[in-house]
Amino acid sequence: MGEFVDKVKGNTNEAIGKARQAVGDAVDSKEMQAKGLKQEAKGEAQKAAGTVKGALGDDI
Repeated sequence: MGEFVDKVKGNTNEAIGKARQAVGDAVDSKEMQAKGLKQEAKGEAQKAAGTVKGALGDDI
């Protein structure tokens, strides 16, 4: 189950991060763009962790 949860959280964080970046672009906010990039990277890391857990059978 850890694999699925990590991948869902990762996808969610990626989507929110991309949305923040878009809003940051629209309002010309470098801070919001940076936060969006950070959140998107967090989502990518969560998805990678889910993939590893899947490969190892959720034993980590």
